[in-house]
Amino acid sequence: MSEKRKVLVVDDEDALRTVLSGELTSEGYDVGTAADGDDAISTLQKQTFDLVLLDIKMPRMHGFEVLKFVKEKHPETKVVMLTGFADLKNAIESKKLGAEDFVSKPYDLVDLLTTIERVLSE
Repeated sequence: MSEKRKVLVVDDEDALRTVLSGELTSEGYDVGTAADGDDAISTLQKQTFDLVLLDIKMPRMHGFEVLKFVKEKHPETKVVMLTGFADLKNAIESKKLGAEDFVSKPYDLVDLLTTIERVLSE
């Protein structure tokens, strides 16, 4: 069997992180979680991930800052932004900064998994 793809879930909502990491784990992904941008960056400095699911609006450090860090330090890591604010401005901004895609919250699990699989296979 091929090595598990590693996904980092970054969201300041505990419940969402827990549910999402559980769902991704049951889909066969190796999942890490981070509660905010600082946490995400320190995790990314210690290990590499194939994909980061990144919330845009978080306390202290904005998702866009984490996205810039990932694209600078780990250009091979894919990023899918999660946004509860499904406004086009954030979507366009995240694409400009290098995110592969974005999914609006509340997300549909099937859509999200499809997006993750598509981004990882690109």
